[in-house]
Amino acid sequence: MTDTHTRPTITLRAMEPEDLDFIYSLENDAEAWTASANTVPFSRYLLHDYIANASADIYTDKQVRMIIANSEGTAVGCIDLFDFNPSHMRAEVGIIIHKDHRHNGYAASALSALIGYAATVLHLHQIYAIVNKHNTPSVRLFSNVGFKSGTVLSDWLFDGKEYSDAAIMQFFL
Repeated sequence: MTDTHTRPTITLRAMEPEDLDFIYSLENDAEAWTASANTVPFSRYLLHDYIANASADIYTDKQVRMIIANSEGTAVGCIDLFDFNPSHMRAEVGIIIHKDHRHNGYAASALSALIGYAATVLHLHQIYAIVNKHNTPSVRLFSNVGFKSGTVLSDWLFDGKEYSDAAIMQFFL
C-alpha cells in the first residue's frame, strides 16, 4: 500500500431491498456512465429483480455486488466484482461512490476491504479494472491501493463524442 492517509471505516454488505432507491440513483447517474459500460438507464423493476435474485455467490452469478456503508451505516456507494473467471481466478472490479459522498476516502477504504475479501474468502489470484487514462481520480485511486497500470487499450472507451484510451490496472493477491 502506498497510501498513508487515514481511511474512513466502512462496511461492505449485501444488497437489501431497502437499497433499491439508492442503487437506482447510482445506476441512473448519466455523469458516471463515461467511467463504466453502462449507457442506458435501468428501471426500478430490473434493479428490484436483480436484488431479489442475486445469489451473492460469485460462482453462480459470475459477479458479486456489495453496498459500501460508512461508519454510521449510511450507504455511500457500491463495489462489484464481475466477469469472474474461475479457471484463471480473476475478476474485474467496479466501484461507484454516490456524488454526495465523494472525496471522503470511501472508495480507497472499500477497495482495500474488497482486496482482503478477494484474497481470503474468494482466493482470487488477481483483480483488475479498466480505467479511462484521462480519469485522473480513478487512476490515482487504484494506484494508491496498490494496483499497477499495465496494457493500454487504444480508443477503448467512447463517451458519445470521442474515443479514449484505457489502462488495465491489476492487483495480484
